[in-house]
Amino acid sequence: MRIGEGSPCYSMKSKKNLYLKCLQHYNATVTRRRWEALAAERSVKHGIRKYFQAILDDLDDPKTPNVCLMAGSLAIDVLAARDLQRYVLGEMQTLEQALVARLEAARESGELKKDFNSAVAAQVIVTFPQGVFRVVRVLRDRAEMERQVDALLSGLGL
Repeated sequence: MRIGEGSPCYSMKSKKNLYLKCLQHYNATVTRRRWEALAAERSVKHGIRKYFQAILDDLDDPKTPNVCLMAGSLAIDVLAARDLQRYVLGEMQTLEQALVARLEAARESGELKKDFNSAVAAQVIVTFPQGVFRVVRVLRDRAEMERQVDALLSGLGL
């Protein structure tokens, strides 16, 4: 790669550290913006739809860098590095736990049915975008993805 002393990779000590910094920046900016879209809504149903809208907006926005960065981080070679695996899985678990808490609050307030399974719904909501990031630019257009999100959320009771 001919990495010299002046390159960003050299200043990060390794390509792995550079990649980790990129993931951290991505989560601090892009993922945070999506979560804020969800959190801004009083209704969890509206909030989760805003969350998916923010994801699709990012896919449409050429200024959003590496919109597939977290999906790409689920690759076997990335997860083979313990510190990267710990970070990636930890971030996904944090998002999932936050979703469970939000969904449970909505269930307890009566917005969602009493038998609503918050844990399974949160897992699906965290997992679905990973597939979206991998196929959307190649196989689907925005309108199709909106239909899929609507079908998913309607099926979950959201």
